Amino acid sequence: MTLNVQFQPSNKLEKAYLILDGELDAVGAPVLEQWLNKSNVNIKTLVLNMQNLSFVSSAGLRVFAKGQKLMKQRNGQLLFVNVQPQVKKVFDIVKAVNVSEIFTSYDELDAYLVSMQVDDNN
Repeated sequence: MTLNVQFQPSNKLEKAYLILDGELDAVGAPVLEQWLNKSNVNIKTLVLNMQNLSFVSSAGLRVFAKGQKLMKQRNGQLLFVNVQPQVKKVFDIVKAVNVSEIFTSYDELDAYLVSMQVDDNN
């Protein structure tokens, strides 16, 4: 199965979503990497919606690491939402993603983002 990536802008200028559908393997990893590389440099929060991502290989994990590095260079962050149990298990095993960057829903993600902005304003 291939990887389909859909870009979804946010109503906030510095935030955007990539909706992943399929498998992030050796075939799908370059697709996601292209999307990450061409994302607008003004985006400070890039959220990967992984609700329909059924598989992640080591190639996919490398792309996540590159994406995290890219966003950090932009003083931003790469966050993960709706991670499926089998993918979360891979994250847990290889410790590829910081637990504080994984959210079970958009509500949980939004609460985190609000708290970060409140903390920054104090």
